[in-house]
Amino acid sequence: MSPVRPIRTLDPMNLVDWVTDLMQTAGAPGAALAIALENLFPPLPSEVFLPLAGFTAAQGKMSLLAAIGWTTFGSVAGAVLLYWLGALLGRDRVRRIASRMPLVRVSDVDKTEAWFLRNGYRAVFFGRMIPVFRSLISIPAGIERMRLAPFLAYTTAGSLIWNTALILAGYLLGDNWHLVEDYVGLASKAVLALAVIVVAVFVVTRLSKRKTAATKRP
Repeated sequence: MSPVRPIRTLDPMNLVDWVTDLMQTAGAPGAALAIALENLFPPLPSEVFLPLAGFTAAQGKMSLLAAIGWTTFGSVAGAVLLYWLGALLGRDRVRRIASRMPLVRVSDVDKTEAWFLRNGYRAVFFGRMIPVFRSLISIPAGIERMRLAPFLAYTTAGSLIWNTALILAGYLLGDNWHLVEDYVGLASKAVLALAVIVVAVFVVTRLSKRKTAATKRP
């Protein structure tokens, strides 16, 4: 059993290598820690850690059920930490921050809050299966103080589906487990591109409204 290499720098690639070594060394609990860290630091790719956990299970170094169970536990643990981060941030503080941001209105926060109150449970469940946003969705749940029991239930269900799919893919693909990273990585880039487009449309629309309002003033 080889020792875990220390992290020498904050280079994300070095961190990925370290977490990969941790998972291979500590087995299923190491996989849980890797996924908990992925929840807290979204740049860490679950599309690498989860298929690798499946491949490791296929090699007989951990059981498939242990890989799924421990990684789901890690997902929920990381999500709960982000939930409490959102709760600590709080609704009033978010509104104060929004009031100081250019192009953002407090009414935007109110509309987002109203949407989340209508769709919060669905957002948490499906959000756990969307790259990039699967971690961030826990923060608004905390800000809105979503009831903890349903939050845990929907987070666990969504995480279980996501983790099982990627772990099984790595398990079945064997030496080609890295193909999962390629395809899920494309999905992550698509989600990021869509987010950029939405932000760009928001900025252009808000600036256009400001310009129109300014020209109408006497």
